[in-house]
Amino acid sequence: MISNSITNDSVRGEGQHAHEFLAHEVRNLLNVAILSFDVLKATGAGVAGDKGQVLRRSLSDLRTLINRSLSDIRTTHGRDAHGALGVGEFINEIEAAATLEAQAKGIRLVVPPVTDDLVVEADRHELGAAVRNLLQNAFKFTKPGTTVDLRVRHSADRVRIEVQDECGGLPGGCSDDLFRPFQQRGQDRSGLGLGLAFSRRVVQASHGTISVRNIQGHGCVFSIDLPRSLGPAAHATTPSTPHQVQ
Repeated sequence: MISNSITNDSVRGEGQHAHEFLAHEVRNLLNVAILSFDVLKATGAGVAGDKGQVLRRSLSDLRTLINRSLSDIRTTHGRDAHGALGVGEFINEIEAAATLEAQAKGIRLVVPPVTDDLVVEADRHELGAAVRNLLQNAFKFTKPGTTVDLRVRHSADRVRIEVQDECGGLPGGCSDDLFRPFQQRGQDRSGLGLGLAFSRRVVQASHGTISVRNIQGHGCVFSIDLPRSLGPAAHATTPSTPHQVQ
């Protein structure tokens, strides 16, 4: 009886976390879609342009997230959706939406070009959510008029995606606490405190690690470190542009 009770409690706990993370990601994608729509409305730009593509990508990701949640794939970490992911194209997709968010906050987003031959094994939708969470966290705490950097570094067997902000640095305490659910820093409590916890869960499911390095008096560098794949990337959804390693 005790064993069954523990098992049932664990299942309920996992289900609750799945619902919390789903609500968090739905809200994030809706925010990006609304921001894209507002920009299109204010500028009179057509939906066939870059801003329209951001809106379409957000709505498409939202549909995929909901469909997968209904089929319970997300509650099993989405392993069936893992595949070879071209990092350069992936970062280009992230940059388009993140640039709008940065501009809305009065922040400059800097994204150096990424070489085309970098591939990782990951779920594009979940890894995209993890990186967006890091960027949104940076935009939330970085001072207006400063810069957030999104960059990719690599070695022969690893790929590291970094987000560096100018938040002024972490206060005293263990930086690992930031990745626990419902942990928030600063006075802004507009979020749920789930983004970094979700990011860790997603990265670990891809056999990677996530960490934060404090630059006292300046800011933080959040890093997602993943194994580099030697296989070809999955079919591209948008044309790839040659890049030079910075």
